[in-house]
Amino acid sequence: MAARRALKAVLVDLSGTLHIEDSAVPGAQEALKRLRSAPVTIRFVTNTTKECKRDLLERLTKLGFDIAENEIFTSLTAARNLLEQKQVRPLLLVDDKALPDFTGIATDDPNAVVVGLAPERFHYEMMNRAFQLILDGAPLIAIHKARYFKKKDGLALGPGPFVTGLEYATDTKAIVVGKPEKTFFLEALRGAGCAPEEAIMIGDDCRDDVGGAQNAGMRGILVRTGKYRPADEDKINPAPYLTCENFPEAVEHILERLL
Repeated sequence: MAARRALKAVLVDLSGTLHIEDSAVPGAQEALKRLRSAPVTIRFVTNTTKECKRDLLERLTKLGFDIAENEIFTSLTAARNLLEQKQVRPLLLVDDKALPDFTGIATDDPNAVVVGLAPERFHYEMMNRAFQLILDGAPLIAIHKARYFKKKDGLALGPGPFVTGLEYATDTKAIVVGKPEKTFFLEALRGAGCAPEEAIMIGDDCRDDVGGAQNAGMRGILVRTGKYRPADEDKINPAPYLTCENFPEAVEHILERLL
């Protein structure tokens, strides 16, 4: 196997890795400060569709994380970019708090369907409207297809099961823009001045974070916080480059072994 190049970039998942709702993972703020002392570019990559980037940044700042808005790359950003490229008018099945990230996108007389995490919109009438649009030829765009995510009171259904239901009913395939899509990771790295082989991803989702990053040519560190469940490591091939208890332990490994 060819020798790995020196590490130049670290991609960090947010929900489940740095925080769970309004609680930070213990020690995560200090670990991020330590990581910032290293000669690496840091990008925060998230599939969250529950809130716009501005609200997400506000939440992280209140939790004591030193993060700039231009360091965050979200699946909402990727979805908006795709809508602009395709020049379509979406039926937006997203949370109201995510709508600011679609400001300026025309939504009258929709000819595309966009699905994020939208519990208030996942009812029969709205899903049936989406179903009919797709049957009429509208593309189905999934911001991501996560099966579930971590809340304070336990695991909760993600948008994946609802996207899959629409795929099944319409005999079509969704265009997925968020993790684990290779294009998402490569777009997140754009401007970081490094190749995928010079980057590593830290996240709590074995398939979407770690598996997606490794399929894009990066290394992946799985953390046992957030949505992690025992034996998640066995769900992807190749297995994660490393599994750590939490984000601080992952940072410690990077600082001690990879620089």
